[in-house]
Amino acid sequence: MENQELIKQVTEKAEQWLTPAYDAETQAEVKRMLENEDKTELIDSFYKDLEFGTGGLRGIMGAGSNRMNIYTVGAATQGLANYLNKNFKDLEQISVVVGHDCRNNSRKFAEISAAIFSANGIKVYLFDDLRPTPEVSFAIRHLGCQSGINITASHNPREYNGYKAYWDDGAQVLAPHDTGIIEEVNKVKIDDIKFNGNKNLIQIIGEDVDKVYLDMVHGISIDPAVIKRQKDLCIVYTPLHGAGRTLIPRSLKEWGFENVHCVEEQMVKDGNFPTVVSPNPENAEALTLAIKLAKQLDADIVMASDPDADRVGMACKNDKGEWVLINGNQTCLIFLYYIIRNRLAMGKMKPNDFIVKTIVTTELIKAVADKNNIEMRDCYTGFKWIAREIRLSEGKQQYIGGGEESYGFLAEDFVRDKDAVSACSLLAEICAWAKDQGKTLYDILMEIYVEYGFSKEMTVNVVKPGKTGAEEIQKMMSDFRANPPKEIGGSPVALIKDYKVLKATDGQGNMTDLVMPETSNVLQYFTEDGTKISVRPSGTEPKIKFYIEVKGQMKCAGCYEKACAEAEQKVEAVRKSLGI
Repeated sequence: MENQELIKQVTEKAEQWLTPAYDAETQAEVKRMLENEDKTELIDSFYKDLEFGTGGLRGIMGAGSNRMNIYTVGAATQGLANYLNKNFKDLEQISVVVGHDCRNNSRKFAEISAAIFSANGIKVYLFDDLRPTPEVSFAIRHLGCQSGINITASHNPREYNGYKAYWDDGAQVLAPHDTGIIEEVNKVKIDDIKFNGNKNLIQIIGEDVDKVYLDMVHGISIDPAVIKRQKDLCIVYTPLHGAGRTLIPRSLKEWGFENVHCVEEQMVKDGNFPTVVSPNPENAEALTLAIKLAKQLDADIVMASDPDADRVGMACKNDKGEWVLINGNQTCLIFLYYIIRNRLAMGKMKPNDFIVKTIVTTELIKAVADKNNIEMRDCYTGFKWIAREIRLSEGKQQYIGGGEESYGFLAEDFVRDKDAVSACSLLAEICAWAKDQGKTLYDILMEIYVEYGFSKEMTVNVVKPGKTGAEEIQKMMSDFRANPPKEIGGSPVALIKDYKVLKATDGQGNMTDLVMPETSNVLQYFTEDGTKISVRPSGTEPKIKFYIEVKGQMKCAGCYEKACAEAEQKVEAVRKSLGI
């Protein structure tokens, strides 16, 4: 009966999309779903409206209220335009930046969004072609805009697209503006969307912004002299068909690297991502062609950026000369270790400089910061929270770097989102610094483990698609709260942090407050043996994530494999305890 009621509701909703307000192509697609005996696609396409999550809009492309299409994108843009016109009503001219990545329909959605903004009296700076997400963030600040959007689904599979909304500081939207925009978007009816743009209010931008941005990126180099000595460092880079192709090879050249090799098959702009299963540099498979080229060239490092060029993945040679992937936690750790160590060595560090990591990122970063007397801040997952820390300390303290375990890093403050352009350039510098000492990036990582302790991290994604999946994820979180584990992997739980109620509870039941800007549906467990488990539903994908970090000891660089084997046993014990 319940399923019949749901089918009735989605059918009524879908039939509203058969009116003349929607184009013929959309109506034909909706008719096909209505006529199909299997109602699964119809339900998934219409059971809810696509909502702003932690990353704006993100969803599968297609017809329907729960899909990415010109109408859901149009409603989001109209709602954002309405909010901007209310919020900045005293401003003579409100302006926004509009960018996009390589995905199917990205240019179309960007041009439609630009038209809608302009139809609402808002000046639009529209990039002439695909550009990295961080450049959109930079352009908002550089051009003095009040907002901006980027059409991208980041590293998601090819059937997805998305819509990232930014505020005047170049960061993704936070409270109170996020809820304010959502309220405006929810009010928008199809007839309210002003699709007919004002061309006089749309200005095409490109090289004029590229040059300023790349000059600023070059300015964050810590040790230009080491690059001069190692300018022949052999670098293999792939943009995975995405926006990195426009600026990353150029940035590496500007930094002084003369031996950069791009994976030609993946330098082609293509939203179908034909050479990979998934365009995600977190996945080993995505780096297959790059590593193949690296072996042919006997390269020093492999780098890959995701389709919107905000994340960077990397691989390097281990002590046996085998190519190994460096995970996001290790990448973030190497970046911050290098920045701290070399700023100190070169006398560039100031007493109130600070770094930021997210709560699910490795605790080894805190060990590095503490030992070097550098302030480290923890924040929620998502770069908008790192951007918030930068904004809070602007003019008082200098941000020198921050990152997260999901392959995002930001080494500068003139961008307010993760940045693979600067990250790839700085990563090449770190590799040059290592080579200058006769070492590899792998050797540097081993040195960090020996000096600061060993940890192994693993993220387990439990995917639960569709309406039933969302309900299952909700139930899993409720069950963890109702029945918190007393021990995990054989070690007693010493501390539980629940960010939904902002309370920390120790092993004796004593509670203290967690100081965070708002609540979040995240649980963390810390055990007596140093294990940390973080549990959170994804804000942009149909899955619940378990971030596992286990501690170990590594007394020498050659002890790595033994430490890993022991850690893997611990991880398996943790998974068994949690039933994942």
